[in-house]
Amino acid sequence: MVLGAARMAWAVAGLASMLGGCRAAPAAGIEAIAARKTPLVVFAAGSLIVPFSDLEQAFEVRYPGIDVQAEYHGSIQVMRHVTELHEPIDVVATADASLIPMLMYGTNVPQTDRPYADWSVRFAGNRLAVAYTARSRYASELTAETWPEILARPDVKLGLADPRFDASGYRALMAFALTENALGRYDLFGPAFDDQFTFPVTIFRDEDLTTITVPEVLETRPEGHIVLRGGSIMLIALLESGDIDYAFEYESVVQQYGLAWLPLPDRVNLGEAAFEADYAAVQVDLDFRRFASVEPRFRGERIAYGVTIPSNAPHPSEAVLFLDFLLGPQGRAIMQSRDHPMFDPCLVDAPDHMPERLRGVCASPTG
Repeated sequence: MVLGAARMAWAVAGLASMLGGCRAAPAAGIEAIAARKTPLVVFAAGSLIVPFSDLEQAFEVRYPGIDVQAEYHGSIQVMRHVTELHEPIDVVATADASLIPMLMYGTNVPQTDRPYADWSVRFAGNRLAVAYTARSRYASELTAETWPEILARPDVKLGLADPRFDASGYRALMAFALTENALGRYDLFGPAFDDQFTFPVTIFRDEDLTTITVPEVLETRPEGHIVLRGGSIMLIALLESGDIDYAFEYESVVQQYGLAWLPLPDRVNLGEAAFEADYAAVQVDLDFRRFASVEPRFRGERIAYGVTIPSNAPHPSEAVLFLDFLLGPQGRAIMQSRDHPMFDPCLVDAPDHMPERLRGVCASPTG
């Protein structure tokens, strides 16, 4: 559980207060009280660690009988825990809302005819940015025009989240391709990614669509300049230690961790509704079937975070309370205070399928 020690200290302090100022409570008594709490298992994208940790504490103050147990992974990895590993999860929140219908709507819970989900909410946005530090090579030269060329230099260490597991990884590939489209020059993607992997990441352009294909085996070459990690959040420590010079991160994350960062132009940062048509000109294909009967193809679109309650959630009533809190005024305020923009209103794709308490909190995409 992320931030487990801090939360445990907070929980013990709260228990002491509840016990009316007793000097000490027997350990067995504390364990008995904790055992009566309902565990609420939340699996979420790593870029939600900071705001969701605050959200968790505020939620548990309102609902002291619920213990939120959160784990954070790359968004595709979050999906794997649900649909492949079949773990009992109450709430799923991803950095790419399209993953929920792609991987949960068409996959049934084992030994049932129920899909893992048949509704989801697009509740938050973000923008892609380039994070760096004062020690990063060529930082003084970094601009909105020079960043692709600088990140492609062989003596620059570039951190990349694995696009097979993390949405920011395939979005970083999109950003390079979109930059080529915006500038009308097609010599940027190659220097950055060619010869960096034992099996190549390829790019193919036709008149209407640029397609990037990620191989099943994605291993960096020892002499290459790309450093690959399973999730973008894992790159922050490498930036701070100087082991890498630059990394693709979300704007919310760089602000939360106090990193230096370069905002990317609206045409390539995947965060602006006005540029949806531009974003749709690029697609990333994962050249393997990590998920049964699903072809993982990601078309460029505005970044949207998605959340749902799996149909086999062990504690669906408590999960509804969590989503109601997240999407309500206090949850929205917490997210905004941590520099994570929320959609107003949030969007639900199948309002008739969602729990009744949540209906009316969001709008449908058509209205």
